[in-house]
This record gives sequence, C-alpha cells and structure tokens, in this order.
Amino acid sequence: MRRFSLIIPLAGCILSVVSERAVAAPSPYSTMIVFGDSLSDSGHYPGVGSGMRFTNLTGPTYKEYRGEEYAGVAPTRLGIKLGIAPADLRPSTSPGNFLTGEPDGNNWAVGGYRTDQILNSIKTESKVAFPDDWALVGGYVLRSKPGYLVQNSFTADPKALYFISGGGNDFLQGKVTNPAEAGQAAQRLAASAHTLQQAGARYIMVWLLPDLGLTPAVYGTPTQAGTSALSALFNHELTQQLAQIDAEVIPLNIPLLLREAIADPARYGLALGQDLVATCFNGEECTENPQYGLNSATPNPAKLLFNDSVHPTETGQQLIADYAYSLLAAPWELTLLPVMAQGSLNAHQDQLRHQWAGDNGHWQAVGQWRPLLAGGGQRLEIDKQATSVRADGKGYNLNIGTSYRLDETWRFGVAGGFYRQRLETGANESDYKLNSYMGSVFAQYQHSHWWGDAALTLGRMDYDSLKRKFALGVGEGMEQGQADGHLRALSTRLGYEIAQAADLWQLSPFISADYSRVEVNRYEEKGRRSTALNYEEQTLVSKRLGAGLLASYQLTPQIRVFAEAAHEHEFQARTQRLDIALNSLPNNRFKLEGYTPPSNLGRISLGASHRLTADLRLQATYNVRKSDGVTQQGANIGLSLNY
Repeated sequence: MRRFSLIIPLAGCILSVVSERAVAAPSPYSTMIVFGDSLSDSGHYPGVGSGMRFTNLTGPTYKEYRGEEYAGVAPTRLGIKLGIAPADLRPSTSPGNFLTGEPDGNNWAVGGYRTDQILNSIKTESKVAFPDDWALVGGYVLRSKPGYLVQNSFTADPKALYFISGGGNDFLQGKVTNPAEAGQAAQRLAASAHTLQQAGARYIMVWLLPDLGLTPAVYGTPTQAGTSALSALFNHELTQQLAQIDAEVIPLNIPLLLREAIADPARYGLALGQDLVATCFNGEECTENPQYGLNSATPNPAKLLFNDSVHPTETGQQLIADYAYSLLAAPWELTLLPVMAQGSLNAHQDQLRHQWAGDNGHWQAVGQWRPLLAGGGQRLEIDKQATSVRADGKGYNLNIGTSYRLDETWRFGVAGGFYRQRLETGANESDYKLNSYMGSVFAQYQHSHWWGDAALTLGRMDYDSLKRKFALGVGEGMEQGQADGHLRALSTRLGYEIAQAADLWQLSPFISADYSRVEVNRYEEKGRRSTALNYEEQTLVSKRLGAGLLASYQLTPQIRVFAEAAHEHEFQARTQRLDIALNSLPNNRFKLEGYTPPSNLGRISLGASHRLTADLRLQATYNVRKSDGVTQQGANIGLSLNY
C-alpha cells in the first residue's frame, strides 16, 4: 500500500545503512529477502537518512523537513531481531543508492506496488517510479533493474528467509472491485511465493492482507462492509493457494492481530478511550487524532495504530515484527521439550550407575535383596545455537528400587523414579515444566575380571505447564498449553577389571552402547489468538557408543570412593524440525528448524559409599555431562540395605 503525499524531493537526499543495532538471537537464516508494497518498503523513495518509509517520523517534532528519520518498517525490525546483516535490509532499487554508489540491499518492496508488480520484481524487473496520477512526472521511472531471480540466475537461496506482503494497492488503485478480482489478486501474490519455491526457496513468510474496512481510509464509509468482505475473500483464496506450495510457508494472520490490538489497546501500549480505526496520527487523508495527532498538544504516534489512512505507526510495525518473530522463534524453544525428558532419563540412568559403582565388587550375598532409596537435584544448561535459544533448567528427583543376587555372577533389579524439571528459555523467559515417571529393569554380570550391565527403561512425561513468552509491542505475549509423551531406552556396558579381588583399588576400562527414543505428543496452545500455535508430535532419537574408565578405592574399611569418566559419540545429531500451524489457520502447516543434538559428549562422576552398619550403606555422588552447547550436572544421596 502507499500514500505519496509525504514524499520529499529527491535533491539533496541520501540513503544510508540502517542503523538499528541487532540483538543477540539465533540466526538460522543466511539473509532476509523482502518483496511487497509500502507496508514493507525500507526506503526506495527519497527521504531523510535511510530514505522515506511509509510510517511516522521518529520525532521529536514528527514533522517533515526537520531532519528526522522515518521509523523502521516491520520486515526491517524483524531482520534486526534475527541478526540479519544491516546492509541486507537496505532497499534493492533505490535511486539514492544509484546516485551515491551505496550498495543495494535485499528489500525489493516498493511503495505503490500491486500484486502483479510484486511478481514482476521477482521474475522480470524491479521499477521505482513516480505515481501515475502525478502531474507532468506521473509514471516517470526513477530507477529500474532486473528482478531478484533474474539477477541470481533464477536460483533462490534455500537458507534465506523470504518475506512477502501485498494486495492492498490492488484495492486502493481500483483493480479489485468484486470477488473474482479479489481471488485473482490473491493468486498473483501466491504466485510470488510459488515462483520463489520453484527456484529453490525453502522458508517463505507471507502476510495476510489487513482488513481494509478497518482502516481510516475506509472505516465509516458506505464501502466499509464490502471492502472487508473482499479483504476476507482475498485472504481465503491466498491461504488456500499457499497451502499447496511445497515449501515452509509461514502465514502471518495480520487481520486477526490488528483486531486484537483494537479490542485490547492497553495490552499493546495503545491509547485508551480513542478511536484507533477512524483516526490517524498525521491527518493525511484521514481524521487526525485530537489527543495524540501530529498537530495536537501531545503528539505521540506510539499511542496510535495508524500513521495515515492505511499505514501503521511504528507501534503497529513493531507489533507485526514481534508477531512474526514469535512464530519463527517457537521451534527454537519447543524442540527443547524432548531434551528436557532426555535430561531426566540421563539423571535416572546416572543414578543407577552410581549405585552400581558404589557397590562394585561388594554385592549382597546370594539370595539377598538390596533395596535402595535416593534423591537429588540436577541442573541443565543449554547454550544458544543457530537454531535454538539459551536455556537454564533445574529439577529434583526421587528414586526407589531393589536388586536381588541370583548367584555368584548375576544380579537383577528394578528401579523407579520421579523427576520434576523446570526450564526457562528465550528472551522473555518462557517457562516449561515437566514431570517424568521412570521405571527400569536391569541385570548385572560379574565373573572373574569381566563385568557387564544392561538396563531397560520406560518413562511417561507430563508437561503440565508450558508457557511460551515473547515480546509483543511494548508488552509481552504468552501462550499456554499442556502435553504428554513417553520414552524408552536401553543402556549397556561391558568392562574388564584390571585389579585383583583382594586389591584395595579397582580399575576397569569399558565400552558402552545407549539407545533412547523420546516422543512428545501433539498439543495445542489454548485459544484462537493470532499468536497461538499447535505442534505435531516430536521424536528425539539418540544412538550412542562410548568408552570409559571406572575406578574405585577402599579408603577405609567403611568408606569407598569411586569415579567414572567416559566419552560418547552421538550418531543421531540431526537438527530437529517442528511441524507447526497457527490455531487460527490450521490448514497452513509449516516446519521450522530447532535444537541440534551434540555429536560428542563427555561425562564424569565422583562418589563415595559409607558403610554405616554391616547391611546399611550411605552413598553420595556428583556427576557432570558436558558437550558442545549442553551441560548437565547432578548430585544425589541415597541409602541401600541388605536383607
């Protein structure tokens, strides 16, 4: 969409690099490439500094010819949050770039573009021209260049994020007046996404058209109802077309988001008691807001949704950018759910191995049982990756079990555990809680110098509180849900004891093999807000081989100290992909990348076993697992009794 009455003359105007500072965030995309109209134009037309953008000036006067920059548009703000290089966010076809020798960027959105022109900027030619209705110079081309795919040998970067908005100018320029024309315009916009997909694009974000009936240009006029109806038809056809494209097409439900902002302005920092639809900030072809408008006693565009008759203020632009970012960031957090369960499984298996290490060579008598009771806590730290965020988890556990010595060489047992975990992650400290219930059966073998063990574990997970939090304008958004799941695992070790039975010390090299499968069932966040999502089942498989060393020493007749060190290689270090859909657009599913398991890890355990009586032992242990990007620590204390 566009309104050109704010355009500043070309003479003396120089476009510069976007100056906003990128925030620390995962950067799974190589760059960001934008197509669209004035809603996304990053400065093709001349203006102060970075060029004209179709939103409010930054103040303090908010008036033209005062040297004030225009506020950033939504895709630029999104790119900054994603850590995209600032030069990439510059306009692609700016006349100012041509005159000053500044490099072009990847934003091909031009104010005034219709859906046919957006498609042309991809596959044929990009043009920046004066509006057709301007006297004398109407239609004059300021600059043209080959379109995006033409410049790139008709090959799209599969690692880039493509951003598309458009359709409003088809309405405003009288090209959409009936349902058939609305459908055709939507098909042209979808064709832009399809063309990019055919050239190799994988990740494509597409705006749904705002409800033009709820803009100052149309609201309250006789055409409001008809315009809203045609806007809805456009979006219906668009979502149907997008669902057929073989790419990860991420729809932005902009009309729903804006309706939510209008219904609850305080949540988004907008003014209370003001007509946010019928009034605007600068009064261009709309009614200027009497309290916060440009010429009021207290001008403040941040309190209003519209800068002019159709374009959002910086508040609206930031709201849209935050909304888009929340969708992209969701898998960076949610793919950590099976990692939480894997952490509980690790803690459970570690506790069993600690118990075995503490009584290695000192089993109970044949025919005796040895019950055990242990409790402890663990901490899980995940460093930021390209496709996941930093996370910090804490938890506690309680384990009970028993073993039975069948004969001189075999011991069997069962154990059960309860684990409570809490994980905080993301810029807004999303809060995820997990209850895990583990059950294991195990067997141990020892004969001469050889020993081995194996444990089969089954578990149930209950994610009883999943709170995804994210920035949303000046406030914070939050979506909640619940999920469950299950896991299964098999762990084995085979070792050789170097020392003799009578020695005070023991030293055993060993090899290990571990398999686990964690499945988090499909779940849906509550409600039908624009930000609410649903997620298909997640599966995290681990296959590891390792080698290590187990050592112990009889410090006193009552105290035995032990340690274990091992290195393991993960054969399933594949980036997790999460299947997502908006609750409000359930048929438009897409998959985005999230957590990547490390390929190698090391673990160390230290412990001591104290024989309190002939049959009662007290044991304390500490362990740490360390890999690239993941650190898990745990401490346990337990009792075992022979009878």
